[in-house]
Amino acid sequence: MARKAAAGTPAVQALERAGVAHTLHPYDHDPRADSYGLEAAEVLGVEPARVFKTLLADADGRIVVAVVPVSGRLDLKALARAVGARKAAMADPAVAQRATGYVVGGISPFGQKRPHPTVVDVSALEHDTVLVSAGRRGLDVELAPGDLVSLTSATTAAIAAG
Repeated sequence: MARKAAAGTPAVQALERAGVAHTLHPYDHDPRADSYGLEAAEVLGVEPARVFKTLLADADGRIVVAVVPVSGRLDLKALARAVGARKAAMADPAVAQRATGYVVGGISPFGQKRPHPTVVDVSALEHDTVLVSAGRRGLDVELAPGDLVSLTSATTAAIAAG
């Protein structure tokens, strides 16, 4: 049943349409978890440096997507530089949900309501595969970092801190 529900996420549909090799990793999400990404890493037994979170920021008035390891945090100054903005701030969660069509904690870089400029932290390229949200809490997708970058038309830059 979880697989049928997972197949319906826009993220999974986007991956399937693009013919991108991927593996779904469903897990039982604990609604009390403080960090969705660290929870996924722990439950799935994956080092946190390979699990990436999708964050939205406002960079000079436009929404941009940042994909960074769950083991660190987003460097907003580095993100602003990467997208040619003077400054960046975290987007309000309600704005992030409206812009992507996903709930916070389940925002995927794939299958968003409309495309946004995307920056993937360069550390993703150090791994054979990485995991990102597949469009809902309790479901991650594993894929090659090159496919993550390609499918999202992302640039890569050092945007993670810590």
